[in-house]
Amino acid sequence: MRRVYCDANATTPLLPEVMEAMRPYWMEEFGNASSIHLAGQQARKAVDQAREILARFFNCREAEVVFNSGGTEGDNTAIFGLLRTGDHFITTSIEHSAVLRAADRVAERGVEVTFVAPEKNGLIDPESIRAALTPKTRLISVMLANNETGVLQPVEEIGKVAAEAGATFHIDAVQGAGKIPFSVQRFGCHLCSISAHKMYGPKGVGAMYVRRGTPVESLIVGGSHERRRRAGTENVPGIVGLGKATELAMESLEDGTIDCVAALRDRLEAGILQISGTGVNGAGTPRAANTTNIRFEQVEGEALVIALDLKGVAVSGGSACHSGSTEPSHVLMAMGLDKNAARASLRFSLLKTATDEDVDHVLKVVPEAVEHLRALSPVAAGTLG
Repeated sequence: MRRVYCDANATTPLLPEVMEAMRPYWMEEFGNASSIHLAGQQARKAVDQAREILARFFNCREAEVVFNSGGTEGDNTAIFGLLRTGDHFITTSIEHSAVLRAADRVAERGVEVTFVAPEKNGLIDPESIRAALTPKTRLISVMLANNETGVLQPVEEIGKVAAEAGATFHIDAVQGAGKIPFSVQRFGCHLCSISAHKMYGPKGVGAMYVRRGTPVESLIVGGSHERRRRAGTENVPGIVGLGKATELAMESLEDGTIDCVAALRDRLEAGILQISGTGVNGAGTPRAANTTNIRFEQVEGEALVIALDLKGVAVSGGSACHSGSTEPSHVLMAMGLDKNAARASLRFSLLKTATDEDVDHVLKVVPEAVEHLRALSPVAAGTLG
């Protein structure tokens, strides 16, 4: 059976070039990057080279790059590392759970938290952020690209609002990294989190941009690693893999690869919309090139995920972090969808290695699966026949 993976926003495979770059650092070059002997120096050189690549990617100083375990740690560091009792924190109701659950935790500790709702198309209005400001606002956190809909947020405008208010601005860029031109200088942020496994690197490693002078406390304490901003022996193979994946991501933006992915996504979306009773969540907005979120009337989303998997197509009903949850997507609910529409929505997120043949296969099996499930629904038979 042909299998097509359309769940790149959950995770991506290692590219062969990334695997080859990492390989020596598991066995031959196994030194601790904090050791001063030759083996340690070789590991340190590899970490420094990766840091140089990440600095070019972020468009920042090398000293402003902090390696960590991934997006969740980066998001948590921004929130727990800055906010104290009496502070005010602004975020949005469509953030990843790494931000939302952290916001709930600091609220329990005496931080005032405001969750700004999106427009119906999934966009956050910068003026809504401005309206939420108070004299005690210390941190604003807004994602770059929504993990469920792909909607790209106006972070440059939000960054200007934060600057005018003297607030620290954090961007969760996990889903945007490698998919759009990137520059923390242009975004105007103080902190920015990315994760390797969303951009064809290894799981369990990520990086954070921390603007010089930003008073964020370390989430993990111990040794003096990462200039005392993140304790723990460096994951040298993972950091090398992140560096290589980031280098390849920058190339993909320059050589037209991402434009090709966008064209495939558009063809996939247009084909699926030929099915009656379908619509795009986040339509008409700027979106990450690989992502579309489509609702299927009179179809239970989880059943469709299973039906498509049996036909060789892997998709998602929403964030992988909430897989198995019976609750509808908080993102789609915040956009104004009712529970039935939210539960009837699927996310298709293409790999950058996707092909026309992959899209052809998906466009063949999706109508078949939808038709089959609707035929089993007595309600559908009377409304969509």
